[in-house]
Amino acid sequence: MATKALTVTMLAMLDASCSRERTRMLTPSNSRELTSHYLKDTSKVAQAYELAATRWNDVGWHNPTMVTPNLDKYARAGVILNSSYVQYFCSPSRNAFMTGYFPYHTGLQHQVILDGTPRYLPLSFTTLPQHLKKAGYATHIVGKWHLGMCDWKLTPTYRGFDSFFGYYSGMEDYYTHMEHFKTDEGYDLRNDTEVFRDPQETHFNYLFTQHAIDVIEQHDPSTPLYLYLPFHLVHAPLQVPMRFENMYKNIQNGSRRTFCGMVSMMDESFGNITKALERAGLLDNALLVFTTDNGGPVNGGANNWPLRGGKTTFWEGGTRGSAFVYSTSLLKKTGYVNNGMMHAVDWFPTILQLAGLPAEAGIDGVDQWDMLSNDGPSKREEFVYNIDTILNTSDQQLQPKWPPRLYNIKEDPEERDNLAEAQPDMMRFMLTRLDQWMKSGVPPQNQPLDPRGNPKNWGGVWTPGWCTPK
Repeated sequence: MATKALTVTMLAMLDASCSRERTRMLTPSNSRELTSHYLKDTSKVAQAYELAATRWNDVGWHNPTMVTPNLDKYARAGVILNSSYVQYFCSPSRNAFMTGYFPYHTGLQHQVILDGTPRYLPLSFTTLPQHLKKAGYATHIVGKWHLGMCDWKLTPTYRGFDSFFGYYSGMEDYYTHMEHFKTDEGYDLRNDTEVFRDPQETHFNYLFTQHAIDVIEQHDPSTPLYLYLPFHLVHAPLQVPMRFENMYKNIQNGSRRTFCGMVSMMDESFGNITKALERAGLLDNALLVFTTDNGGPVNGGANNWPLRGGKTTFWEGGTRGSAFVYSTSLLKKTGYVNNGMMHAVDWFPTILQLAGLPAEAGIDGVDQWDMLSNDGPSKREEFVYNIDTILNTSDQQLQPKWPPRLYNIKEDPEERDNLAEAQPDMMRFMLTRLDQWMKSGVPPQNQPLDPRGNPKNWGGVWTPGWCTPK
């Protein structure tokens, strides 16, 4: 009988790097390669943990000035993914993780879901936890949702999760848990569907870490588990206890120093959570996946060097993120850097395959388990960044907006040399491919702010129940 996969998905959102020092990009030639035995024991419940976090230069394996010992330990003992791509904004990437579809197929391609707007992941799409529930998984989310909240049916416990502890919106104060958007301001912290009051104004990361540990300690180990941790760190605003900021006294820029402290706070949480998994016996026969949601904002304490650009852009610095997978038993080869192309949509079918479930026909994601577990070739040759902008093949990136831009990102990852005029045949080929992809796109959701969603109408709290989703 096939084993089930116990899947814990942990997403901790980081926005940039914390050092201006130059660091080399990892390649197989400067990484250590090890081979481990593949444990195939059908008497155990296979467990997979997915963690999404950090931008390109935010972690110790890319930047030795960063204090991230826990992340570094698991990354170097697993498989570091050197070509892992995401969307350029928060909501579009979460869309990709949860559905296996590019955002231009769901209408979430152009912008994040803004508070007080009737935008959301359409109900016609089945989420990853909804699929896993059919296979008997316990499913939990701790952290940031950001896939729609204008109606209860759009919120986590209605979309496949057994429990939810976190907030619906895109960002808020780490201590007061208040979110301000234009003229609307409201409280946003929930335990399942109930408002969770925090009169002590505890830093979000402490609350989320403790709740995640509680979920782990209370879990029945005979049942497969999917735990999704989209932590607030290190999204704006820049707020962190001073003991973490003091780890970077050498950094003169205040925003950068605070940001780096937030990275190290996230690393401490990661360490505490993995220790809890180990104590509970849930780290054996398990897969841990760690990936980002977008590049770092260069105007918010971020530095994606050596990649160009950052969050909200389609440059490599906005869409190429830090990622790794770790397992003591499921990976045939570990301790190396994999350069195969991976996109956020690929986690959906890959995790379903690990759980012994088929992915639905027609999704954009492809099963990358052979690449991740056995250093096999990537099954992905291209992906579209956005419905009306750019296309990436294994070596080339096309930006068709005027002036046209074409880059060989394999040889020129910093995107300095525009090849649009020098390679007209490649330009025509990629424009043709982009046109083919665009034919299947749907109109973007760009609904304006709706006064019905104003927290003033709901006791000062961001609350669902004022739209009719489709």
